[in-house]
Amino acid sequence: MVVVLEKLIWCLVWSLTLLILHGVSSFYVPGVAPINFHQNDPVEIKAVKLTSSRTQLPYEYYSLPFCQPDKITYKAENLGEVLRGDRIVNTPFKVLMHSDKKCEVLCYKSGKPSSLSVQQSKLIAERIREDYYIHLIADNLPVATRLELYSSRDDDEKKKEKDVHFEHGYRLGFMDNNRFYLHNHLSFLLHYHHEDVEENQEDVYRVVRFEVIPQSIRLEDLKIDEKGACTLPDPASSAPQEIDSTRENQLLFTYSVQWQESNIKWASRWDTYLTMSDVQIHWFSIINSVVVVFFLSGILSMIIIRTLRKDIANYNKEDDIEDTMEESGWKLVHGDVFRPPQYPMILSSLLGSGIQLFCMVLIVIFVAMLGMLSPSSRGALMTTACFLFMFMGVFGGFFAGRLYRTLKGHRWRKGAFCTATLYPGVVFGICFILNCFIWGKHSSGAVPFPTMVALLCMWFGISLPLVYLGYYFGFRKQPYDNPVRTNQIPRQIPEQRWYMNRFIGILMAGILPFGAMFIELFFIFSAIWENQFYYLFGFLFLVFIILVVSCSQISIVMVYFQLCAEDYRWWWRTFLVSGGSAFYVLIYAIFYFVNKLDIVEFIPSLLYFGYTTLMVLSFWLLTGTIGFYAAYMFIRKIYAAVKID
Repeated sequence: MVVVLEKLIWCLVWSLTLLILHGVSSFYVPGVAPINFHQNDPVEIKAVKLTSSRTQLPYEYYSLPFCQPDKITYKAENLGEVLRGDRIVNTPFKVLMHSDKKCEVLCYKSGKPSSLSVQQSKLIAERIREDYYIHLIADNLPVATRLELYSSRDDDEKKKEKDVHFEHGYRLGFMDNNRFYLHNHLSFLLHYHHEDVEENQEDVYRVVRFEVIPQSIRLEDLKIDEKGACTLPDPASSAPQEIDSTRENQLLFTYSVQWQESNIKWASRWDTYLTMSDVQIHWFSIINSVVVVFFLSGILSMIIIRTLRKDIANYNKEDDIEDTMEESGWKLVHGDVFRPPQYPMILSSLLGSGIQLFCMVLIVIFVAMLGMLSPSSRGALMTTACFLFMFMGVFGGFFAGRLYRTLKGHRWRKGAFCTATLYPGVVFGICFILNCFIWGKHSSGAVPFPTMVALLCMWFGISLPLVYLGYYFGFRKQPYDNPVRTNQIPRQIPEQRWYMNRFIGILMAGILPFGAMFIELFFIFSAIWENQFYYLFGFLFLVFIILVVSCSQISIVMVYFQLCAEDYRWWWRTFLVSGGSAFYVLIYAIFYFVNKLDIVEFIPSLLYFGYTTLMVLSFWLLTGTIGFYAAYMFIRKIYAAVKID
């Protein structure tokens, strides 16, 4: 049966690989195929959500009193979009390909402007104070606001060069002297690429950029004719549209459309959005991290190999009995080094979840590096991660079951249940508690009840059976072959020096892996908490490989020092110490919260630290598992190389 499972696993791996390779060459990723437009074809403008880095609570577009179309239609979102809080909905903006509009009025019924009640005015003022951004999409391209900044400080204005940057979405409004002003006019600037076509064929266009210039224009300054068209005032003589939160407000929602031809091809249209930050800094930082980590790793490897060779050569010498009696170091604990630790079921369960996470992260990063999980595939990254974690349960169960049997465990059913529920149960419990607070805020970030039921069905219908299947075959497989036998009576452990303290070991072991991923961590946090795009998966894959190498080497060094001190209780200690970089991730998350984010309210702070706790826990499991298996292989290798009497 074990052979059958191994063949099944290999079939799954090969099938996934062939699917990826076939997918790269034979079909477009869903939602990323180009759409061709002809003259005056409608280009639908959809709204995604409202976001703010100050509250971390997304809201639906129509949670504010914007103009609505005759029929509101929500797009069917995938799992990742639902978990991200996206609620994609149609809007009343009417945009036609290659057709400009000077000024159009929205929801101008019976010649009357829109009226905001006191409650609606107060809500808009509150959202403006919380610095909310509105996110729209056209042909799956997100709207961006152009920012032009001077790059030089030369006194001569003509010599000053402007750096063009883009920020995602556009601001709902702005504050000035404690007064609130709403951006009620949107100037859409859409860029198109004219595709090459054969003669006598209709012109074909593709949308390659979607910009917006938000403006606030007072009702009295807008001139409207009988057809609903408007005339924009001179910016120098007009005043912004104020929103008084203490009374009703009258205003108009207007928009204009301008098309521009662009040389950017459709395949490169995301480059503008993905180069919003200075990539050169990222390059230098990553190269610096790679050089430093490989240099330190090389030094550690040389030291440990030379020391081990010397130890093994000394232990294998056939010297007199007195020299043998005086020997010390890691060989002395050979009769206890493989003694099963306390709570073997919990340890094997945590390591099984760590294997599950490792397989999921590795495949997700690799597939994303191939370009199949780019930001244009909205929600695909999170959807893929969720499903992969479920299906990787067979690997987690297999490794957990085999280790549990190696540790002399007998209750495999209870061990399998513990593996399938311990880590996912903690994640689900924390997310459910946070979701209750998000529900209370009526945010679109709250996971709907049907989606929560679907996730539970996936957990108990896919992940749990696969973990049991893998655990069953892993438990039936031959346990790991330890090179030495374990004594019946435990050896007394000598008093340890202060630097062998467990917490000090965590601090020491976490520095190198954290240094390897420090720069990438900044970009990941910016993408998560400041609504930025993350797309440098090639860098991330490189950093992940360096993280695996550094965690493995640090774990080997730490367990070698521990065994030399004649302390054979390495099972739990190696797992805890190898995840020491998670402690630094927690410290960095607190630093990021204090210095980078402007969160002051209780619920946004609770959400930040709740999700950060899940990130730190997952990272600890991942790095702890990597370090544990590296140390386990190292210990089996060195004890197999010495002669044991």
